[in-house]
Order: sequence, then structure tokens, then C-alpha cells
Amino acid sequence: MTLQTYYWFLAIMAALALVVFVALYFVEAGYGYLFNPKFGRPISNKIGWVLMESPVFFAMAALWLLSDYTWQASSVALVLLFEAHYFQRSFIFPAMMRGESKMPIGIMILGMVFNTLNALMQGGWIFYFAPRMGYYDGWLSKPYFWIGAAIFAAGFFINLQSDHIIRHLRKPGDTRHYIPRGGMFRYVSSANYFGEVTEWVGFAIASWSWAGAVFAWWTLANLAPRSASLYRRYEREFGEEFTSLGRKRIIPFIY
Repeated sequence: MTLQTYYWFLAIMAALALVVFVALYFVEAGYGYLFNPKFGRPISNKIGWVLMESPVFFAMAALWLLSDYTWQASSVALVLLFEAHYFQRSFIFPAMMRGESKMPIGIMILGMVFNTLNALMQGGWIFYFAPRMGYYDGWLSKPYFWIGAAIFAAGFFINLQSDHIIRHLRKPGDTRHYIPRGGMFRYVSSANYFGEVTEWVGFAIASWSWAGAVFAWWTLANLAPRSASLYRRYEREFGEEFTSLGRKRIIPFIY
């Protein structure tokens, strides 16, 4: 792939994110709380998450190890941020899931495809197409790396905390739905998604790249409509008990 082809790839991915952003306001992605079997045969949620998320973990590791800049400070720093998220998402998060919930196989396949393409976006820039003269010089002294890494770490914490809150809403054997409370759920109904968006905005800043910006845009394009769908579901199921909390959907005080 040439640099020009790579930039076209980023442009096409950014445009596809816009299509996804609009489409998801009309079609709910049917997994999790919004599970819908029309998206394919149900499979174990735990297996689905591993198969959906792990390709990007392994693809990014391969791109890193096969590059000529494996042990360059910039490569190590950025791959550690990226892989920390996907190791947790691919292996720890599914192992900690409770219950026997299902995921449609169509959702899993779509996730696998996007995650693989995202590895090419992020790994392609960091390890292959980023200028090696000037761009990465003194990387660990660049203010935007540390600012981005701090934002990423904050988002990672919010994501983990929110998942913990959701995971402990029910006691064993309980199948009821509950309103998540505490943490960033004080401000938004989809605090876990807010954490994830925050992570990838931080990563975009830390990598100082269009590739990171496109991924942050994809994350928002995917999760903002889903947060709106979840908000509507909470409104229908809990009524005033939920609406009286005055929460936004995904971005505190804004949306």
C-alpha cells in the first residue's frame, strides 16, 4: 500500500463512519440490552466478544513486531496504550461477564471486519507511514503525547468503572433490568460509551494522527446513536424514575 492509497483508505473509512452514524439512528444494533435476533443466529456473548475484539489485538501486535521500528519509543508507547484496551476487551471483559446472554453472529462478524480494518489504520500509520524524520523525534517529550495519554487513561478508567457498575446491577439468578447508578452514570446514561469515546480521543491526540482521529470519529459515530437508543429504552422501561435523573446520553451536559 502506498501512502496515497493509505490516505484514500482513511478518507473512505471516515465517510463510512458518517453513513453508520446516520443509519444507526434508524436501525438499532441488536446486541446487549438491545439484543435482536434479526442480526443473525445467537451465539454466546462471551465467545462473541472474544472473536469480535481479539483480531485487532493480534493484528496490531503483528504489524508492530513486523515493522522496522518495533523498539522505537513512539511505537512502544502507542502500542501499549492501544493493546491495553484491546487485551482487556478481548480477554478480561468476556471472562468477567455474568449470565448466559447472547450476541447475534452478524454483529460479531461486522465487529471483526471493522476491528481488522482499524488495525490497518492505526498500525499502518504508527509503524509504517508516519514520517520517521522529525515526527517521532523526542516523542516522549512531546506535550500532546502526555496530554493524550492522560485523556486515554481517564477514559479507560471510566470504561472499566462503568462496566463494573453494570456487571453488578443484578444478583445471581436475577433477570430484571436496573438503572445504572454511580460513577459517570450520574451524568450520562451510557457512561461506558463515554469512557470509550474519551479513550480514543486521547489516543488520537497521543498519536497526533489522522488515523487516530478517524478512529475517534468511528467510535462516536457508532456509540452516539446507540446511546440514544438505550436512552429511549430506559425511558420506555423506567419512565419518570429514569427521566427525573436529568442525565444526558453520552456526553455530560451536552448530549
